[in-house]
Amino acid sequence: MEQRNLLLAIVLSVVILFGFNYLFPQQSPPPQTETGVSGESSIPSGDSGSIPSIPGAPSDAAASAGETRADAIGISPRVSIESPRLRGSVALRGGLIDDLILTQFRETLADDSPEITLLSPRGSANPYFSRFGWSSPGNAVAVPDENSLWETTGGPLAVDRPVTLRWNNGAGVTFEQVLAVDEEYLFTVTQRVTNDSGAAVELLPYGLIARTGIPDIEGFYILHEGPLGVFNETLSEHSYEGDLKDEYEGQPVEIKNDTTGGWLGITDKYWLTALVPDQQLPVKTRIRYNQSSGGDEFQTDFLYASATVQSGASNEITSRLFAGAKEVPILQAYEEEFGIVNFDLAVDFGYFWFLTKPLFQALHWLNAQVGNFGIAILLLTVGVKLVFFPLANKSYKSMAKMRKLQPEMLELRERFSEDKQRLNQEMMALYKREGANPLSGCLPILIQIPVFFALYKVMFVTIEMRHAPFFGWIHDLSASDPTTILNGFGLLPWGAPELGLLNLLNIGIWPLLMGISMFLQQKLNPQPPDPVQAKIFLMMPIMFTFLLATFPAGLVVYWTWNNILSMAQQAFIMKRAGVPLGSGKAKTPSNPST
Repeated sequence: MEQRNLLLAIVLSVVILFGFNYLFPQQSPPPQTETGVSGESSIPSGDSGSIPSIPGAPSDAAASAGETRADAIGISPRVSIESPRLRGSVALRGGLIDDLILTQFRETLADDSPEITLLSPRGSANPYFSRFGWSSPGNAVAVPDENSLWETTGGPLAVDRPVTLRWNNGAGVTFEQVLAVDEEYLFTVTQRVTNDSGAAVELLPYGLIARTGIPDIEGFYILHEGPLGVFNETLSEHSYEGDLKDEYEGQPVEIKNDTTGGWLGITDKYWLTALVPDQQLPVKTRIRYNQSSGGDEFQTDFLYASATVQSGASNEITSRLFAGAKEVPILQAYEEEFGIVNFDLAVDFGYFWFLTKPLFQALHWLNAQVGNFGIAILLLTVGVKLVFFPLANKSYKSMAKMRKLQPEMLELRERFSEDKQRLNQEMMALYKREGANPLSGCLPILIQIPVFFALYKVMFVTIEMRHAPFFGWIHDLSASDPTTILNGFGLLPWGAPELGLLNLLNIGIWPLLMGISMFLQQKLNPQPPDPVQAKIFLMMPIMFTFLLATFPAGLVVYWTWNNILSMAQQAFIMKRAGVPLGSGKAKTPSNPST
């Protein structure tokens, strides 16, 4: 009975681990206003002021979609961006922040690998950019658009060296944008209007992020990639292909929310662009999808309430743009400094955030102390074992009692083999008399499943784990073990081949060590009396070896080390209880009180 319960616990644990998010995907809360879906774009009319939807290809005859990125950059005069983490430029035509490179991250581990390209201009293969501007109700005032040519003073744009873009509409209204960048990934944009037209003007400032094309995405159910935002302190997520493109079958869609505070943008696995309006002012937000000849177009934007600028007066408003890597400490620092509501939710910690975030914080702190995330994982595993030590200790003691009762249990099975009801009654009486718990074997496995799943999320979604080395051949804890049977465990001069569904064959050294440790842990206990159950248990280490072969190496290191610690703890308790390691007859305990 206890073996069946243990087997059931293992199966249920695996189902919970891999099936929960698939069967119950995280649902975004409904928007405050209706989602517009029609054959035509449902952009608000110009009478009330609206945000333009900027296509990926510019209207200039000199540019066309599909040009190289360098050619597209060269179309417009520019002011360069130079900061410790960012390199790029701002297009003076349109005032677009559309050329951005992340200088501290590369696409692969190779020294000559290209740096990460985040933003690209209109006319390139995958346009991705941000723009701040003004809308005029009823188009009563000429405002700068995506093709207006701005003048500039200063440059390059650098830390503590802002630049000012200026454009005059020819009718006495001057528009300015003061751009500043910090040492990390945050742009501060101050939009200023000076009115010398002789009449009051009404304007609505806005900010937008536009992206054409769906990037290479993980497409994994535990990770969100696509538009997202926090509206009225609630996270709302919309995937590129799921609830935007596929659900509406390519029809234009707009998802609108009214909010005070919060942010919105577009996220990939590790990278984020996010608009941050003034946290004290109400704004109308929109997540928009449209399909055109240029491809799939995504846009997130916000619109402030209208402001009347009297003749001879000026008005300004400050917003921010985050464009960079989703480093949790940086996001949290911005959240605290500027009061950005739930900014760290850009990192998809999932349903179990209450466990995932503390685990990440613990790993991050340990890494700061020892300088290696792999060692931090080992130390964290020890910490987790210490936290659960009393519970596991009680469980292992109960398991030891069960092993001591094994001969009596076998005798009962033989005596009452034809009377299942009597057998169960006698077995339960035996358990009660000896104070043994047949479910004890389930507990050590069950208590580590939530930790395993949370650590899996940490390894999979946090950029801090990306390209983080351990020792030896493990140069990236967030990727699977690069050694495999198919490359002679790293001895042959090629990497692990990409086999699609057959990637399970890429079994590396660490997955093998994990399987061996799991097999040895099973050997601490006598084999189940049922031959079928014995075969199933024998298959478990093999199944988990294949299953974890494609998992992040850091997770396999954790599981292996956890098995070793569990074996040591279990062996110590069983020895004190006089229970042999493996099959055999129990001895008289050296200390009957244990």
